[in-house]
Amino acid sequence: MQLEGSSALVVGGAGGFGAATVRRLAQAGAKVVVADLADEQGKALAAELGDRAVFLKTDVLDDDSVAAAVAAAVDLAPLRISVDTHGGPGAGKTVDRENNPVPMEAFRRVIDVFLNGSFNVLRQAAAAMAKSEPQDTGERGLIVNTASIAGYEGTAGQAAYGAAKAGIIGMTLPTARDLAPIGIRVLTIAPGVFATPAYGDNIEQVKQAWGPVVPFPKRMGEPDEYARLVIAMAENPYLNGETIRLDGALRFMLKGNRP
Repeated sequence: MQLEGSSALVVGGAGGFGAATVRRLAQAGAKVVVADLADEQGKALAAELGDRAVFLKTDVLDDDSVAAAVAAAVDLAPLRISVDTHGGPGAGKTVDRENNPVPMEAFRRVIDVFLNGSFNVLRQAAAAMAKSEPQDTGERGLIVNTASIAGYEGTAGQAAYGAAKAGIIGMTLPTARDLAPIGIRVLTIAPGVFATPAYGDNIEQVKQAWGPVVPFPKRMGEPDEYARLVIAMAENPYLNGETIRLDGALRFMLKGNRP
């Protein structure tokens, strides 16, 4: 895919994965919409990149908000790549220490934000890409979603999160098949443990705990390694309908590899 002269939408673009991806896409020649709820971080990133990026406050569960972000990307140049890295809440264990069941609203919220929000971005970005002229290869665009290795083997307390991420993995192939006739590819990245702001301020302590658990390299992943995979996906037109684990061969177990 030719990124020079194209636009890109990065949802969750002010966060760890998102910001790294925004920088890589801008470096590759795309103009990028940084779509996020985090105003301060999003505006700072857009200012850092100058005319290569714009920030738009975006709520993945608000149809109009997502539509505005997609439209902003289309206004910059033909929209060729949409990457969704947005975060969200957790729900907790199925039954707590007092034997109370997790509130259904907490479970629904996780599914809504992670799974429904991802599909909302996917469907609207795809509709915009479908209206553009194809590149010489016949390709109109690429959509990249973010799952997690928890979608394969979630740990305790991840019933909602694991279900949501498994749903993202599960919709990858069907949506790729839906969009194949119009030249749009769909891929998903399932990260392992990465040094992102999601782990809070004690990131060095977290690195020391998680590093020895990862088979190789024996460290947490860096956000730029996620972003580099996005660029590789854009550059390889035969990648489609697949979820790629990016985890250093880590597999979550019930015991033995949780710090």
